[in-house]
Amino acid sequence: MRIECAPEAIADLLADVSAASAKLGVQLHPQTAASLASVVRIMNTYYSNLIEGHNTLPLDIERALSGDLDEVEGQRDLQIEAAAHVRVQAAVDAMADEGKLPEPASAGFICWLHKEFYRDASDEMLTIKGKDRKFMMVPGEWRSGADQDNVVGRHLPPSSDSVPTFMDRFERRYVLRDLGAGARILAMATAHHRFNYIHPFPDGNGRVSRLMSHAMAAYAGIGAHGLWSISRGMALGLQNRGDYKRMMSLADSPRAGALDGRGNLSLRALEEFTEWFLRVCLDQLTFMSSLYDLDSFSHRLQKLVDRSDTLKPESYLLLDEAFRRGAFERGQVARITGMPERSARRVLKQLVDDEGLLASSTPKGPVSLRFPAAHLPTLLPNLFAGH
Repeated sequence: MRIECAPEAIADLLADVSAASAKLGVQLHPQTAASLASVVRIMNTYYSNLIEGHNTLPLDIERALSGDLDEVEGQRDLQIEAAAHVRVQAAVDAMADEGKLPEPASAGFICWLHKEFYRDASDEMLTIKGKDRKFMMVPGEWRSGADQDNVVGRHLPPSSDSVPTFMDRFERRYVLRDLGAGARILAMATAHHRFNYIHPFPDGNGRVSRLMSHAMAAYAGIGAHGLWSISRGMALGLQNRGDYKRMMSLADSPRAGALDGRGNLSLRALEEFTEWFLRVCLDQLTFMSSLYDLDSFSHRLQKLVDRSDTLKPESYLLLDEAFRRGAFERGQVARITGMPERSARRVLKQLVDDEGLLASSTPKGPVSLRFPAAHLPTLLPNLFAGH
């Protein structure tokens, strides 16, 4: 689908998504925004896992990132996957911020995503079991050989022998470098389905596609420095949680006549999927903007302190100072709180050591706001639906 041929509804959505992303988080201090982006990575992982049918709780993901893994093998593997997802997305975000992000739809980058995601995977996690056979997947390598076909459920992707050809065409079709802003956003939407249709890896395609879409959003200029992600919208849908699989299946539809595109797949179905995808993007951008609103966020900080049985009322002043300024020097706590020096330092110590709401990179360095999973229901309500 070319942007000049896109239906009017899609063209309008491209403009709306671009405008909404430009406004997201502009009032936030960069340090606060960086802390929030780390929460979004956990959110993205949570919902990506949910799409795969795995309910890995935010607290479990947070534990996995600190190396605290469950003894139960199945749960441990889910935590390893979750930590890998956060790690890879953090690397993507860092490359984007530094202006070093490769072409997200290139074969090299996609294989890197897959290889990095499975870098710490056990042999059991890499063992792919089909109906009457099993084999060991090699991270970062395409499907190859008939024994790696038809192990992906009901979807029948192109044969393994044709994957290199399909992915070569995919890369040439979705290279973003020479496209305008709107065309890049359009490519992000259509590439998401087409990648999953090809299903180039034996396993992990869904996770890689969502990481690829995240990278394409950053490359297209709508990533807002990692302050939002498409995975939450895909998992929740616009009408219900079955939207994503239903729309992906629709876009698999074969071409219906001479006026329905030129390839084997239906252009009309792809247009419907694209419009849905862009509406999901807009919905998530709007939702995240509401969470980051300065006044409402400060109100939630106050609510967190008011509801606590242990935090002093002056804790709010330190939290709000960190939120608005990004960080403050430890020597300023008495001035900020209006308390005697010793009392103010006890309040700070509680926020740092006991609650994890403030932290610094060095023992005596400036402190900035953090977002521990235990406090997310109050600070970022409905970020993790159902938790």
